[in-house]
Amino acid sequence: MDLWERLREYQQREQQLSWHGTFREYFERVIQDPRLCRLSHARIYDMVAEQGIEWDDTGQKHYRFFTRELFGLQEALDQLVEYFQSAAQRLEVRKRILLLMGPVGGGKSTVVTLLKRGLERYSRTNQGALYGLEGCPMHEEPLHLIPPTLREDIYQEYGIYVEGELCPVCRKRLTEEFRGSIEEFPVERVVLSEMNRVGIGTFSPSDPKSQDISELTGSIDFATIGQYGSESDPRAYRFDGELNIANRGLMEFIEMLKVDEKFLYGLLSLSQEQQIKTGRYAMIYADEVLISHTNEAEYQQFIQNKKNEALRDRIILIRMPYNLRVSDEVKIYDKLIRESALRRVHIAPHTLQIASMFAVLSRLKESKRSGVTLLKKLKLYDGQFVDGFTEADIRSLKDEWPDEGMTGLSPRYVINRLSLALGKSHVPCLNPLDALRALKDGLGQQNGFTAQTRESLLNLIYEVRREYDELVTLEVQKAFMYSFEDTAQMLLNTYLDNIDAYVNHRKIMDPLTDEEIEPDEMLMRSIEEYIGVSENAKRPFREEILIRISTLSRRGQHFDYRSHPGLQTAIEAKLFTNLKDIVKITTSANVTDPAQEKKRNEVAERLINDHGYCSHCSHAALQYVGHLLGR
Repeated sequence: MDLWERLREYQQREQQLSWHGTFREYFERVIQDPRLCRLSHARIYDMVAEQGIEWDDTGQKHYRFFTRELFGLQEALDQLVEYFQSAAQRLEVRKRILLLMGPVGGGKSTVVTLLKRGLERYSRTNQGALYGLEGCPMHEEPLHLIPPTLREDIYQEYGIYVEGELCPVCRKRLTEEFRGSIEEFPVERVVLSEMNRVGIGTFSPSDPKSQDISELTGSIDFATIGQYGSESDPRAYRFDGELNIANRGLMEFIEMLKVDEKFLYGLLSLSQEQQIKTGRYAMIYADEVLISHTNEAEYQQFIQNKKNEALRDRIILIRMPYNLRVSDEVKIYDKLIRESALRRVHIAPHTLQIASMFAVLSRLKESKRSGVTLLKKLKLYDGQFVDGFTEADIRSLKDEWPDEGMTGLSPRYVINRLSLALGKSHVPCLNPLDALRALKDGLGQQNGFTAQTRESLLNLIYEVRREYDELVTLEVQKAFMYSFEDTAQMLLNTYLDNIDAYVNHRKIMDPLTDEEIEPDEMLMRSIEEYIGVSENAKRPFREEILIRISTLSRRGQHFDYRSHPGLQTAIEAKLFTNLKDIVKITTSANVTDPAQEKKRNEVAERLINDHGYCSHCSHAALQYVGHLLGR
């Protein structure tokens, strides 16, 4: 990379963003592109919408704006985007404070950070360009120069909506500096930046005794009073409060419910009337999105205080529970590790999956329905097939505990424990057993856990361990069988030929004699019995398989042995029935036979090439499976 060439390109792009002109020139631009004068909510909605929407196999939509950074928060993000979509239409919801409520580490701050960074990038593009009055401390919309009596005519003629009034500084400049000539008032391109305090404000609570309201609304500049002669002269006021500088963009109120009441009162007029009361001046118009976050305990305390009724009525609440899908939890940890200096350390297959299962199980609540274990619930929520359950059952389970996911282990706990295990210099790679050990050891060091909570979490560790035992045993068995995929598919094809003939009351062709014979009932039952399909249920099960084949075919998809989880389990179990003893002998730690040693090395190589193991964790997995089968 040529650094100096890249720097020159950067400087050129920065120069292109620097536009200066008059209000007359700006108004001509607005006529050509009315989106230039969008209000803040509409700008944020367009920013998200223009990234596009993706749909997964379950029909769940995912907004590309969030997909690289946030996982498992689809419902909360849907509500968030729906809010901005309504607010973009100038509906009443835009005059509300957006409050994200959820447990620590649930992604609330990440959502706000994505919106802030996205606004900064979007304001640098042609689609997200915005302009402000040059020299205005609040970077306000230039259309505020248009007198209120002319705005209805402007809307009728050009379809341009104008909202808001000039700030005190620009009003004084228009009168004294430009003598009311609005067409000559200078306008400039505005690039939003939290660092430069342009259009993005952030307020964090601190000691209520020392924190002053001026941090929100600005303060008098006493050094200039002698120059301008009065405290009420707008030029003697610093419009540098977070609410002032957030005009045209977004204002983040960190842990809003922790601040002193006097700070919350200032939000009443801003949320409902979009006006700020600043010093000795009349109310000042502000166009900004107010967004904050809090936890459930503080929110419950807030709503129980009757003095907060007025503000509570101006809040749009979005619950942000922990993620409850294992596959999304894996993405969270994978992202965090890839962004760290530990990304070069090898992580054995299933390690993040096992850690994610433990985290998600800690967040689930026991179902009142008979036969629904936490593990079944976890698989259903993750979109996995569980025999006897339908989509309606999943919806029913979710409705059973509306607040599910608001408690449990946070991703921060899990990634902290994994990071400690990864950071050990003697660890060549991290495998699932190492991860479970690190998670277990951390329970005794975690503050705030009762003895009952620790006992419950230890039980979940053991349950996840059993799941891993089945998973790794199956994978090693597959590695022992040469060309397992082809063998499994051949068995599936034979089974499908037979059930198709059975359901449709016809015979099949014998591949050796070319004679028509009856479907092989013994073969079909030998597979179905592995997953508990009874004699009475065999016909519905076989019909279900054929329906699924037809459905996939209409979508242009191929049915293989993994297309139906129950059938996959049955085929794998049948193939591995006679393989168990061979695996047990070959994976034994004290193997001395050269032929068996050669076979073990071949299997280890297959695990490395086909499943992502390394030389260390492949042999560790073989040794562990040998221990399991030798029990």
